[in-house]
Formats: sequence, structure tokens, C-alpha cells
Amino acid sequence: MFRGLISKKNLLWYFSETESLDLVITGINELIKRKLTILMIVCDGKNLHLSSYFPNIPIQMCQFHQLAIIKRYLTSNPKLLASQQLKQIAELLSITTEQKFIQLLDAWYFRWSDFLKEKTRVNGTSRWFYTHKRTRSAYRSLRINLPYLFTYHRLSKQYHLKLPNTNNSLEGSFAHLKDKVRLHRGLKTKRKMKLINQILLGKAPEKYH
Repeated sequence: MFRGLISKKNLLWYFSETESLDLVITGINELIKRKLTILMIVCDGKNLHLSSYFPNIPIQMCQFHQLAIIKRYLTSNPKLLASQQLKQIAELLSITTEQKFIQLLDAWYFRWSDFLKEKTRVNGTSRWFYTHKRTRSAYRSLRINLPYLFTYHRLSKQYHLKLPNTNNSLEGSFAHLKDKVRLHRGLKTKRKMKLINQILLGKAPEKYH
């Protein structure tokens, strides 16, 4: 489903068992054909490479999804000091500037670079693994996604608009849709699709029995 950043309206949707890159690309091309102005695309991490297909459309990595990645690697209450500090930096995403965030991340890495390089040998073998691989992965995620984490801030200044840093509007629309569909359990696929279309079009659903 594609939702307007500013209008908060559902623009386009497809029925599919899984979200595929081809389908996302098809949808964006369809919006372009409709001559809609696309200021930027807000997406989760798995769709950041859309920039390769649409180099002229800025990409914003959903900051909520970025924080979820950090939480997945570090947990909600990390025990290591390095992990605690990295989590605190990540949690500043929505309230700091890109320049300040980079400074904090660089300072964190300067302090903990040797820590991140620590290795553990597998007994009886020549194999090894990074001792703090989850902290490494969390840091690497922030560093790789950094070019996409503050797109909204740059464009908000450029266009004098308040652009979103998350796709919460889309997620909220999904939650609303699921609640509505849940009230009509037992519908056959075609009737369920018709119901979903009515809801997404903003029409009052027909009565289903």
C-alpha cells in the first residue's frame, strides 16, 4: 500500500501474499505515471535500495524501524556499557540534527573501536568470531543507514514543509484496516478484497453476512 506523506490518504494498493521489490517498483512507477509529486519515499531498511531504481527520488529510512533494529540487536536493557551508550545515541535520532548525530556516533566509535574488534577463538580450531557481534551489528546498521536517516530534515527545510521521519501513518492505516477486516471473519477471499477496497477508498463498507 502507498500512502501520501502530507495528504494522509491511501494512494495505491495491491493484493499480494508477500511484499516484493518488483511490486513496490511497479507501484512507484504507477504513481509517477499519475503525475503525482513524490518528494521522498519513506520505507523500512529492506527497501533502501530503491534509490538504485529511482535515483532522483530521495529516500527516508523510517526512524522507528531503525530503532527497532537497534533494540533487536541490543535488547531493551543492554548490559554492556558500549551497548548502553550506543542505544542512547540511537534514541536521539528524532530529536537531534544529522551533524550532531554523526558527531556522537563518531565519538562512540573512537572510544569503542578496539572493543568492537575483539575476537573469540573456537576451542580446538583456528576459527574465530567477533566477541561483541551484536553490538557490531547495531553500529553497522546505523552507519550504513545514516545517509537515509535525516532525509526528511533536509527536505523539510528545502520545501518549508513538515515531512515525516517514520511511516507511522502507513502502519496506523494498516492497523485500522486489520481491525475492520477482523470484524468480518469468515468472508471468502473475493468478498474480503471488496471490503478492503471499500475501506481504503474511504467508503462505508457494505453489510456482509
